[in-house]
Amino acid sequence: MLHPGLIIDLATALDWRDQNSLFIDVRSPAEYADGHIPGACNVPLLNDTERAAVGTLYKQQGSSAARQFALEQVAPQLPRLIDQIVRLQGDRRRPLVLYCWRGGQRSQAMTAFMQLAGLPAFQLQGGHKAFRRHVVDFFANGTWGRLLVLRGLTGVGKTRILRQLDQQGVSVLDLEGLANHRGSAFGAIGLHPQPSQKQFEALLWERLRHIGPDQWALTEGESRHIGRLVLPLRLYDALQQETTLWLETALDKRVQVIAEDYAVGDQPAADFIPPIRALRQRLGQARVDALLQLQQQRDWPALIAALMTDYYDPLYGHTKPERRIDLWIDPFANQQRELLAAIDRILSQPDNGAI
Repeated sequence: MLHPGLIIDLATALDWRDQNSLFIDVRSPAEYADGHIPGACNVPLLNDTERAAVGTLYKQQGSSAARQFALEQVAPQLPRLIDQIVRLQGDRRRPLVLYCWRGGQRSQAMTAFMQLAGLPAFQLQGGHKAFRRHVVDFFANGTWGRLLVLRGLTGVGKTRILRQLDQQGVSVLDLEGLANHRGSAFGAIGLHPQPSQKQFEALLWERLRHIGPDQWALTEGESRHIGRLVLPLRLYDALQQETTLWLETALDKRVQVIAEDYAVGDQPAADFIPPIRALRQRLGQARVDALLQLQQQRDWPALIAALMTDYYDPLYGHTKPERRIDLWIDPFANQQRELLAAIDRILSQPDNGAI
Protein backbone atom coordinates (compact mmCIF):
# COMPACT_ATOMS: atom_id res chain seq x y z
CA MET A 1 0.00 0.00 0.00
CA LEU A 2 1.13 3.53 -0.72
CA HIS A 3 1.55 6.07 2.02
CA PRO A 4 -1.68 8.15 2.13
CA GLY A 5 0.36 11.26 1.42
CA LEU A 6 1.23 9.87 -2.00
CA ILE A 7 -2.42 9.58 -3.06
CA ILE A 8 -4.04 12.82 -4.25
CA ASP A 9 -7.63 13.61 -5.13
CA LEU A 10 -8.75 14.84 -8.54
CA ALA A 11 -9.13 18.50 -7.59
CA THR A 12 -5.58 18.61 -6.26
CA ALA A 13 -4.26 16.73 -9.27
CA LEU A 14 -5.91 19.13 -11.72
CA ASP A 15 -4.47 22.10 -9.82
CA TRP A 16 -1.03 20.51 -10.10
CA ARG A 17 -1.65 19.87 -13.78
CA ASP A 18 -2.24 23.56 -14.34
CA GLN A 19 1.14 24.13 -12.68
CA ASN A 20 2.93 21.82 -15.15
CA SER A 21 2.83 18.49 -13.34
CA LEU A 22 3.16 15.54 -15.72
CA PHE A 23 0.27 13.07 -15.89
CA ILE A 24 1.17 9.47 -16.75
CA ASP A 25 -1.57 7.08 -17.88
CA VAL A 26 -0.33 3.54 -17.23
CA ARG A 27 -3.32 1.80 -18.83
CA SER A 28 -3.13 -0.13 -22.08
CA PRO A 29 -3.04 1.76 -25.40
CA ALA A 30 -6.66 0.84 -26.19
CA GLU A 31 -7.87 2.16 -22.84
CA TYR A 32 -5.89 5.36 -23.37
CA ALA A 33 -7.35 5.83 -26.86
CA ASP A 34 -10.88 5.38 -25.53
CA GLY A 35 -10.43 8.35 -23.23
CA HIS A 36 -7.71 9.98 -21.15
CA ILE A 37 -6.99 13.16 -19.24
CA PRO A 38 -5.92 15.75 -21.83
CA GLY A 39 -2.16 16.14 -21.87
CA ALA A 40 -1.49 12.81 -20.16
CA CYS A 41 1.25 10.62 -21.65
CA ASN A 42 0.61 6.92 -22.14
CA VAL A 43 3.24 4.66 -20.58
CA PRO A 44 1.39 1.32 -20.52
CA LEU A 45 2.41 -1.36 -18.08
CA LEU A 46 0.64 -3.95 -20.24
CA ASN A 47 -0.07 -3.87 -23.95
CA ASP A 48 -3.57 -4.63 -25.24
CA THR A 49 -2.89 -8.34 -25.73
CA GLU A 50 -1.36 -8.74 -22.26
CA ARG A 51 -4.24 -6.87 -20.64
CA ALA A 52 -6.75 -9.14 -22.38
CA ALA A 53 -4.81 -12.18 -21.16
CA VAL A 54 -4.90 -10.85 -17.59
CA GLY A 55 -8.67 -10.48 -17.85
CA THR A 56 -9.06 -14.02 -19.14
CA LEU A 57 -6.88 -15.44 -16.36
CA TYR A 58 -8.86 -13.50 -13.76
CA LYS A 59 -12.13 -15.01 -14.99
CA GLN A 60 -10.79 -18.54 -15.38
CA GLN A 61 -8.26 -18.92 -12.55
CA GLY A 62 -8.82 -16.03 -10.16
CA SER A 63 -7.00 -12.90 -9.06
CA SER A 64 -3.77 -14.57 -7.88
CA ALA A 65 -3.04 -16.13 -11.27
CA ALA A 66 -3.90 -12.87 -13.03
CA ARG A 67 -1.60 -10.84 -10.77
CA GLN A 68 1.23 -13.34 -11.18
CA PHE A 69 0.97 -13.19 -14.97
CA ALA A 70 0.87 -9.38 -14.93
CA LEU A 71 3.94 -9.24 -12.69
CA GLU A 72 5.83 -11.57 -15.02
CA GLN A 73 5.09 -9.24 -17.94
CA VAL A 74 5.85 -5.98 -16.14
CA ALA A 75 8.92 -6.84 -14.03
CA PRO A 76 11.40 -7.19 -16.94
CA GLN A 77 10.12 -3.92 -18.39
CA LEU A 78 10.52 -1.78 -15.26
CA PRO A 79 13.89 -0.20 -16.16
CA ARG A 80 12.57 0.75 -19.59
CA LEU A 81 9.31 2.12 -18.19
CA ILE A 82 11.08 4.22 -15.57
CA ASP A 83 13.52 5.53 -18.16
CA GLN A 84 10.64 6.45 -20.48
CA ILE A 85 8.91 8.42 -17.73
CA VAL A 86 12.13 10.18 -16.74
CA ARG A 87 12.64 11.28 -20.34
CA LEU A 88 9.08 12.59 -20.50
CA GLN A 89 9.53 14.32 -17.16
CA GLY A 90 12.56 16.35 -18.23
CA ASP A 91 13.14 18.05 -14.89
CA ARG A 92 13.42 15.37 -12.19
CA ARG A 93 11.79 17.75 -9.73
CA ARG A 94 8.64 17.95 -11.86
CA PRO A 95 5.80 16.18 -9.98
CA LEU A 96 4.40 13.06 -11.60
CA VAL A 97 0.74 12.07 -11.28
CA LEU A 98 0.10 8.46 -12.29
CA TYR A 99 -3.30 6.94 -12.90
CA CYS A 100 -4.97 3.80 -14.20
CA TRP A 101 -8.66 2.99 -14.61
CA ARG A 102 -9.87 3.58 -11.05
CA GLY A 103 -6.81 4.11 -8.90
CA GLY A 104 -5.94 0.44 -8.54
CA GLN A 105 -2.88 -1.75 -8.56
CA ARG A 106 -1.35 -0.61 -11.85
CA SER A 107 -0.93 3.03 -10.87
CA GLN A 108 -0.23 2.11 -7.25
CA ALA A 109 2.64 -0.19 -8.22
CA MET A 110 4.16 2.23 -10.71
CA THR A 111 3.94 5.12 -8.25
CA ALA A 112 5.80 3.01 -5.69
CA PHE A 113 8.51 2.13 -8.22
CA MET A 114 8.93 5.78 -9.20
CA GLN A 115 9.24 6.75 -5.55
CA LEU A 116 11.91 4.08 -5.08
CA ALA A 117 13.74 5.66 -8.02
CA GLY A 118 13.75 8.95 -6.11
CA LEU A 119 11.14 10.70 -8.24
CA PRO A 120 8.24 12.85 -6.95
CA ALA A 121 5.43 10.50 -7.99
CA PHE A 122 1.83 10.47 -6.77
CA GLN A 123 -1.20 8.30 -7.49
CA LEU A 124 -4.49 9.84 -8.65
CA GLN A 125 -7.27 8.67 -6.36
CA GLY A 126 -10.07 7.10 -8.35
CA GLY A 127 -8.05 7.07 -11.58
CA HIS A 128 -9.55 7.91 -14.94
CA LYS A 129 -12.97 6.88 -13.67
CA ALA A 130 -12.94 9.83 -11.26
CA PHE A 131 -11.95 12.19 -14.07
CA ARG A 132 -14.70 10.85 -16.32
CA ARG A 133 -17.29 11.44 -13.56
CA HIS A 134 -15.96 14.99 -13.24
CA VAL A 135 -16.42 15.65 -16.98
CA VAL A 136 -19.94 14.21 -17.01
CA ASP A 137 -20.87 16.37 -14.02
CA PHE A 138 -19.34 19.44 -15.67
CA PHE A 139 -21.64 19.13 -18.68
CA ALA A 140 -24.63 18.44 -16.43
CA ASN A 141 -24.03 21.16 -13.84
CA GLY A 142 -20.92 23.20 -14.70
CA THR A 143 -20.67 26.80 -15.87
CA TRP A 144 -18.90 28.57 -18.70
CA GLY A 145 -19.12 31.91 -20.46
CA ARG A 146 -20.94 33.10 -23.55
CA LEU A 147 -20.30 31.25 -26.81
CA LEU A 148 -20.84 33.59 -29.74
CA VAL A 149 -21.74 31.69 -32.89
CA LEU A 150 -20.60 32.02 -36.50
CA ARG A 151 -23.03 30.55 -39.01
CA GLY A 152 -23.41 30.67 -42.77
CA LEU A 153 -23.71 28.53 -45.86
CA THR A 154 -21.15 25.83 -46.64
CA GLY A 155 -17.81 27.24 -47.74
CA VAL A 156 -18.27 30.73 -46.35
CA GLY A 157 -15.06 30.20 -44.38
CA LYS A 158 -16.27 29.93 -40.79
CA THR A 159 -13.55 27.56 -39.64
CA ARG A 160 -10.69 29.44 -41.31
CA ILE A 161 -11.96 32.71 -39.81
CA LEU A 162 -12.05 31.09 -36.37
CA ARG A 163 -8.47 29.94 -36.76
CA GLN A 164 -7.32 33.34 -38.02
CA LEU A 165 -8.88 35.02 -34.99
CA ASP A 166 -7.38 32.41 -32.69
CA GLN A 167 -3.92 33.28 -34.02
CA GLN A 168 -4.68 36.94 -33.34
CA GLY A 169 -5.50 36.27 -29.69
CA VAL A 170 -9.30 36.06 -29.85
CA SER A 171 -10.78 33.33 -27.64
CA VAL A 172 -12.28 30.61 -29.85
CA LEU A 173 -13.82 27.16 -29.44
CA ASP A 174 -12.99 25.14 -32.56
CA LEU A 175 -15.55 22.34 -32.39
CA GLU A 176 -14.59 20.84 -35.74
CA GLY A 177 -10.92 20.90 -34.76
CA LEU A 178 -11.65 19.06 -31.50
CA ALA A 179 -13.93 16.59 -33.29
CA ASN A 180 -11.45 16.14 -36.16
CA HIS A 181 -14.32 16.36 -38.62
CA ARG A 182 -15.69 19.14 -40.81
CA GLY A 183 -19.28 18.39 -39.89
CA SER A 184 -20.56 17.39 -43.34
CA ALA A 185 -21.08 14.26 -45.42
CA PHE A 186 -17.55 14.79 -46.75
CA GLY A 187 -16.17 15.95 -43.40
CA ALA A 188 -13.81 13.06 -42.69
CA ILE A 189 -11.91 13.21 -46.00
CA GLY A 190 -8.19 13.77 -45.52
CA LEU A 191 -8.36 13.81 -41.73
CA HIS A 192 -7.20 11.39 -39.05
CA PRO A 193 -9.87 9.30 -37.29
CA GLN A 194 -12.13 11.09 -34.85
CA PRO A 195 -11.49 10.77 -31.11
CA SER A 196 -13.83 8.67 -29.03
CA GLN A 197 -16.93 10.34 -27.59
CA LYS A 198 -15.33 10.27 -24.14
CA GLN A 199 -12.17 11.92 -25.39
CA PHE A 200 -14.13 14.52 -27.35
CA GLU A 201 -15.96 15.47 -24.18
CA ALA A 202 -12.67 15.61 -22.28
CA LEU A 203 -11.26 18.00 -24.91
CA LEU A 204 -14.39 20.15 -24.73
CA TRP A 205 -14.13 20.24 -20.94
CA GLU A 206 -10.49 21.31 -21.20
CA ARG A 207 -11.41 24.25 -23.41
CA LEU A 208 -14.65 25.32 -21.72
CA ARG A 209 -13.24 25.34 -18.21
CA HIS A 210 -10.95 28.20 -19.27
CA ILE A 211 -13.92 30.30 -20.45
CA GLY A 212 -15.20 31.77 -17.19
CA PRO A 213 -18.82 32.92 -16.67
CA ASP A 214 -17.74 36.55 -17.23
CA GLN A 215 -15.83 35.71 -20.43
CA TRP A 216 -16.76 34.79 -24.00
CA ALA A 217 -15.44 32.76 -26.91
CA LEU A 218 -16.28 32.57 -30.58
CA THR A 219 -17.35 29.25 -32.08
CA GLU A 220 -18.99 27.83 -35.18
CA GLY A 221 -22.61 26.78 -35.28
CA GLU A 222 -22.93 23.01 -35.68
CA SER A 223 -25.64 20.43 -35.66
CA ARG A 224 -25.54 18.33 -32.52
CA HIS A 225 -23.72 15.59 -34.47
CA ILE A 226 -20.22 16.26 -35.81
CA GLY A 227 -19.39 13.12 -37.73
CA ARG A 228 -20.07 10.29 -35.30
CA LEU A 229 -19.59 12.52 -32.24
CA VAL A 230 -22.36 14.25 -30.31
CA LEU A 231 -22.22 17.62 -28.57
CA PRO A 232 -23.30 17.52 -24.90
CA LEU A 233 -26.91 18.71 -24.75
CA ARG A 234 -26.39 21.77 -22.52
CA LEU A 235 -23.54 22.95 -24.74
CA TYR A 236 -25.64 22.48 -27.87
CA ASP A 237 -28.57 24.32 -26.29
CA ALA A 238 -26.28 27.22 -25.35
CA LEU A 239 -25.25 27.57 -28.99
CA GLN A 240 -28.89 27.80 -30.08
CA GLN A 241 -29.71 30.58 -27.62
CA GLU A 242 -27.09 33.11 -28.72
CA THR A 243 -27.42 35.81 -31.37
CA THR A 244 -25.78 34.55 -34.57
CA LEU A 245 -23.13 36.20 -36.71
CA TRP A 246 -24.42 35.14 -40.15
CA LEU A 247 -21.64 35.22 -42.74
CA GLU A 248 -22.15 35.52 -46.48
CA THR A 249 -19.82 35.65 -49.46
CA ALA A 250 -19.87 35.02 -53.21
CA LEU A 251 -20.33 31.48 -54.54
CA ASP A 252 -16.98 31.48 -56.35
CA LYS A 253 -15.18 32.29 -53.10
CA ARG A 254 -17.08 29.53 -51.30
CA VAL A 255 -15.99 27.07 -53.98
CA GLN A 256 -12.39 28.20 -53.54
CA VAL A 257 -12.58 27.82 -49.75
CA ILE A 258 -13.85 24.24 -50.01
CA ALA A 259 -11.26 23.32 -52.66
CA GLU A 260 -8.48 24.61 -50.40
CA ASP A 261 -9.82 23.29 -47.09
CA TYR A 262 -10.33 19.80 -48.50
CA ALA A 263 -7.13 19.94 -50.59
CA VAL A 264 -9.14 18.21 -53.30
CA GLY A 265 -6.22 17.84 -55.68
CA ASP A 266 -4.18 15.99 -53.04
CA GLN A 267 -6.86 13.54 -51.85
CA PRO A 268 -7.54 10.15 -53.46
CA ALA A 269 -10.41 10.90 -55.83
CA ALA A 270 -12.15 7.67 -54.82
CA ASP A 271 -12.63 9.05 -51.29
CA PHE A 272 -15.33 11.35 -52.64
CA ILE A 273 -17.42 8.58 -54.21
CA PRO A 274 -19.14 7.09 -51.09
CA PRO A 275 -20.40 10.43 -49.73
CA ILE A 276 -21.70 11.40 -53.18
CA ARG A 277 -23.53 8.08 -53.49
CA ALA A 278 -25.00 8.64 -50.03
CA LEU A 279 -26.90 11.64 -51.43
CA ARG A 280 -29.01 9.41 -53.71
CA GLN A 281 -32.09 9.45 -51.49
CA ARG A 282 -32.20 13.25 -51.35
CA LEU A 283 -31.05 14.12 -54.88
CA GLY A 284 -32.14 11.13 -56.92
CA GLN A 285 -30.05 8.75 -59.01
CA ALA A 286 -29.81 10.98 -62.09
CA ARG A 287 -28.35 13.93 -60.17
CA VAL A 288 -25.96 11.69 -58.25
CA ASP A 289 -24.76 10.18 -61.54
CA ALA A 290 -24.06 13.69 -62.84
CA LEU A 291 -22.07 14.49 -59.70
CA LEU A 292 -20.10 11.26 -60.04
CA GLN A 293 -19.29 12.15 -63.63
CA LEU A 294 -17.84 15.49 -62.47
CA GLN A 295 -15.84 13.58 -59.85
CA GLN A 296 -14.49 11.17 -62.47
CA GLN A 297 -13.50 14.12 -64.66
CA ARG A 298 -11.74 15.72 -61.65
CA ASP A 299 -13.71 18.90 -62.36
CA TRP A 300 -13.52 19.97 -58.74
CA PRO A 301 -14.85 23.55 -59.10
CA ALA A 302 -17.93 22.34 -60.98
CA LEU A 303 -18.47 19.47 -58.53
CA ILE A 304 -18.18 21.71 -55.47
CA ALA A 305 -20.50 24.35 -56.96
CA ALA A 306 -23.06 21.69 -57.88
CA LEU A 307 -22.96 20.18 -54.39
CA MET A 308 -23.55 23.61 -52.90
CA THR A 309 -26.42 24.67 -55.15
CA ASP A 310 -28.11 21.25 -55.34
CA TYR A 311 -27.56 19.93 -51.83
CA TYR A 312 -26.00 22.13 -49.17
CA ASP A 313 -27.70 25.46 -49.85
CA PRO A 314 -31.24 24.00 -49.96
CA LEU A 315 -30.43 21.94 -46.87
CA TYR A 316 -29.03 24.76 -44.72
CA GLY A 317 -30.43 27.93 -46.30
CA HIS A 318 -33.59 27.74 -44.20
CA THR A 319 -31.61 27.56 -40.93
CA LYS A 320 -30.86 31.30 -40.89
CA PRO A 321 -31.93 32.31 -37.35
CA GLU A 322 -34.10 35.33 -36.65
CA ARG A 323 -31.71 36.73 -34.03
CA ARG A 324 -28.66 37.45 -36.12
CA ILE A 325 -26.24 40.04 -37.44
CA ASP A 326 -25.58 39.68 -41.18
CA LEU A 327 -22.01 40.19 -42.39
CA TRP A 328 -20.77 40.10 -45.98
CA ILE A 329 -17.18 38.90 -45.82
CA ASP A 330 -14.18 38.00 -47.90
CA PRO A 331 -12.86 34.72 -46.42
CA PHE A 332 -9.44 35.44 -47.88
CA ALA A 333 -9.08 38.83 -46.18
CA ASN A 334 -8.56 39.88 -42.57
CA GLN A 335 -12.06 40.38 -41.18
CA GLN A 336 -11.07 40.97 -37.56
CA ARG A 337 -12.29 44.56 -37.32
CA GLU A 338 -15.76 43.86 -38.73
CA LEU A 339 -16.22 40.69 -36.69
CA LEU A 340 -15.11 42.26 -33.42
CA ALA A 341 -17.44 45.21 -34.02
CA ALA A 342 -20.33 42.77 -34.51
CA ILE A 343 -19.27 40.86 -31.40
CA ASP A 344 -19.36 44.09 -29.39
CA ARG A 345 -22.94 44.59 -30.55
CA ILE A 346 -23.88 41.12 -29.35
CA LEU A 347 -22.11 41.54 -26.01
CA SER A 348 -24.14 44.68 -25.39
CA GLN A 349 -27.30 42.54 -25.57
CA PRO A 350 -28.70 40.41 -22.73
CA ASP A 351 -26.65 37.34 -21.87
CA ASN A 352 -28.54 34.45 -23.47
CA GLY A 353 -25.79 31.91 -23.92
CA ALA A 354 -23.79 31.67 -20.70
CA ILE A 355 -24.32 28.49 -18.71
